[in-house]
Amino acid sequence: MTTIDRVLIAGATGRTGRYVVAEAAARGLTPVALARDADRAREALPGTEVVPGDLTEPGTLADAVRDVDGIVFVHGSDGDSRPDSFERIDYGGVLGVLRALGERRPRIVLMTTFFVTHRDHFFNEGGHALDWKRRSERLVRASGAPYTIVRPGWLDTGPEGEHVQVEQGDTVEGSTSRAVLARVLVEALLHVDAVGKTFEVFSGPGPATTDFGALFAGLRPDPPGALDAVADTADLPPSAEPHHVITDLAALRTM
Repeated sequence: MTTIDRVLIAGATGRTGRYVVAEAAARGLTPVALARDADRAREALPGTEVVPGDLTEPGTLADAVRDVDGIVFVHGSDGDSRPDSFERIDYGGVLGVLRALGERRPRIVLMTTFFVTHRDHFFNEGGHALDWKRRSERLVRASGAPYTIVRPGWLDTGPEGEHVQVEQGDTVEGSTSRAVLARVLVEALLHVDAVGKTFEVFSGPGPATTDFGALFAGLRPDPPGALDAVADTADLPPSAEPHHVITDLAALRTM
């Protein structure tokens, strides 16, 4: 796998993104913050390289992705109450970046959420947040890029601790600290054993997890060519998706 240095972080100024920036730098990487307001991002992340770009404006993304070796998506539509925000930001942001890459396929780590396959969960009311996050996962799998998809539990709501628990099948509920989550996201970027895998992550009391290679090696990979993760519930049939979603997936598979 290509050596990773420059890592574009979508959502870098958010509550989780700031931890990811710090963790990437601590691991010797060069974090590059994608920001709509570059001046504000420089104030929030002093010393961090910032590139302008708006996930809702695909035309602004080509320069931002040009020289990166990896991308970590920790963006989200928090604070945007418009009913289409999950489609525009959570899904549309991933689509815009993948399109801006053209034929390039850098290493990708995408953060979504636990219970993303639970269509009857209250998270999915209104703007169908879970459906659009799940569709963003499908975009990444269809793109052909080496990827890892991480589904964290409730953020910063449970007991503290650096012991990491990973699950697959989207059946477990738990909490995750943002600091530990950032470590998992960056470690996933760096370990070949994390490629092609989707998992839920939780953290709490217990021995601090340090051997992430072993942690990732114990996970099952997603089926080759599949749109969904291993053990996911098949309750969002791709053939019944909106026409533009089907078209987006087909276009990525031919790029």
